Amino acid sequence: MKNFVTIKDDLKKYLIPAFERKAKSITAIDVKQLTSYTDTLVIIEGNSQRQVTSIAEHLIKSLKDQEIKAIGIEGVKDGEWALLDYGEVIIHIFKPETKSFYDLEGLWADASRIDLSEFEVAYESEENDDGF
Repeated sequence: MKNFVTIKDDLKKYLIPAFERKAKSITAIDVKQLTSYTDTLVIIEGNSQRQVTSIAEHLIKSLKDQEIKAIGIEGVKDGEWALLDYGEVIIHIFKPETKSFYDLEGLWADASRIDLSEFEVAYESEENDDGF
């Protein structure tokens, strides 16, 4: 069973925009004990190239509105794999086939996963709260 750690408040600002765009899956991995270049990896799976681009653009805009600027951005327009580097948090947004091919979760199998259940429950209940 994988170790889970609780989510820190400073990470939430990176996750909320991703959940707003109804990504297929979102995983956050605590890598601060295993690498020196970042603290957290966020791996997001979109359903299509269009959704990958949409999620990436929404994240960039939402974070920019909070005066958080990326150190580096790659692949947003292509929609296969977008990488948003915010220093302490690196966000990967993949199409399903690309995510499977690179298997970052497998690469970081020894790292603790961050528990995102509070987001999943909150955004799931929003979807079901249509008034029907």
